[in-house]
Amino acid sequence: MPAQGERRARRADRADAGKADLSRAPGSPRELIRACAAALALWIVPGLALSPSFGVARAETSPAASYAEPTTRYDHGVLGDAVEWGALRLDGPQGPVLLRLPDTRVFEDIAPRVVPLPEGGWAALVVESDLSKGARLALYTHAGLLAATGFIGQRYRWLAPLGGADLDDDGALELAYVDRPHLAKTLRVVRYRPGDPQLREVAARPGLTNHRIGWDFISGGLRDCGAGPEMVLADGSFSRLVSARLRGAEIALQDLGPWSQAGSEAALRCR
Repeated sequence: MPAQGERRARRADRADAGKADLSRAPGSPRELIRACAAALALWIVPGLALSPSFGVARAETSPAASYAEPTTRYDHGVLGDAVEWGALRLDGPQGPVLLRLPDTRVFEDIAPRVVPLPEGGWAALVVESDLSKGARLALYTHAGLLAATGFIGQRYRWLAPLGGADLDDDGALELAYVDRPHLAKTLRVVRYRPGDPQLREVAARPGLTNHRIGWDFISGGLRDCGAGPEMVLADGSFSRLVSARLRGAEIALQDLGPWSQAGSEAALRCR
């Protein structure tokens, strides 16, 4: 396996070139995502309408999202290198579209997550970072920014998503993330309401995390083993694997045993 510095240099070279070198094997899942995204070109097909119901498409294209336009303008490196993303590509019944961020922001993330919206349609759940204000959680559609949390407020401060679902069976979309997984280590759940541009917090629980500095992946996520969706992550020291459920304004925890990445992946598969 190449050294960390060599991996960073190779990825920075790819970003500077503005395209993927597909002749070289990716060194990690994050690099594979970068290579695929960088190889995409912008193309727009007019006249395709977004389906009024998520999952019932008027075109054969399934909803999908990916990052594009690698950039080194934000050198945080929390995910193992200094290469982030300047654009978000959305594919779906409306056709593909590329959404570019201003030069003062990046998508500081592994990959966007497609989530269904309660009013119909879908959005991409992303981590968007400002070069001076740090990260925020955001939802984007083909029309642009739909809703977001506030920025953390300080450069080089980040958050790690777990995903989005109706976590408490209230018909609304809840989004879960760990606020500053290396510092604050706080699980937060925010709620999206149609027409409200602010993702509003409904519950929080300290002492939990899902990422270590330099990892090019985010551990854990959401699962549904037959009793409704729940969150899977680690305690703050990465010694215990836990599941978390939203119950009103509280987050209830269940210990799942010693933490390991293999155990976390198995838990997501309900094993």
